[in-house]
Amino acid sequence: MHFLSDALEDYIRNHSENEPKILQELTRETHLKVIQPRMITGHFQGRVLSMLSKIIAPKYILEIGTYTGYSAICLAEGLQKGGQLHTIDVNEELVSIQRKFFDQSGFGSQIIQHTGDALAIIPEISIDFDLIFIDAEKKMYDAYFEAAIQKAKSGSIILSDNVLWSGKVVTTLDQKDKATKVLLDYNQKLKEDPRVETVLLPIRDGLTLCRVR
Repeated sequence: MHFLSDALEDYIRNHSENEPKILQELTRETHLKVIQPRMITGHFQGRVLSMLSKIIAPKYILEIGTYTGYSAICLAEGLQKGGQLHTIDVNEELVSIQRKFFDQSGFGSQIIQHTGDALAIIPEISIDFDLIFIDAEKKMYDAYFEAAIQKAKSGSIILSDNVLWSGKVVTTLDQKDKATKVLLDYNQKLKEDPRVETVLLPIRDGLTLCRVR
C-alpha cells in the first residue's frame, strides 16, 4: 500500500536534507549485490533517523537489525564524541559490506558490529542506551522490545520500524498472516504500556517513537 503518491514522495525528498553521497553509494551497492534491496532504509527515513539522533545527541545507540548498514550510519551522525553504536544482525554474509561502508562513513571506529541472536547478545552488552532502533524480524518485535527496554533508562528513546506493515494493520486480518497479527498486538501493547510514552509516526512504512518514562 502506498500511503502517498509518487509525486508527493518526490516532493518530500526534494524538500528534505540531501542524501549523503556515501549513502547513495551504499544504496547502489545494496541493489546490485544483496537480496531484497527494498529493505534498505532509504533517503527520507534515513534523514529522519539522522535528525532524531542529532536532536537526542546519544552517547550510546543500540540497533537491532543492521541489514547493509544504511540506518546505522544515519543514526551515528548524531553520536556524541566518543559515543558508540552497537548494531546486531543475524546474517553473517552482510558483515563485510557493513564494515566497508561504516569505515568509509567516518564513523567506523564508533560502530560496533555484532552477529548472531540479538536476544542472546543484548544482555551481554553492559551499557544503558540513549537511543534504540528496532528493525529486524517482525515476529520477534515484542521480545526485542522487552530485551531493549532492560538496557534503556528514563528518557531513552526506542524506535520501531515497519509498524504499519504496508497498510495491513488496517485491513481484514488473514489468520494465516502471523507477522501482521504480531504487529497489531505490538502496536496495541506500546500504546498501553505504562513504561513508555508512544507516538506512531506515518513515516514510510510506519515508525513508532517511544520515550521511556
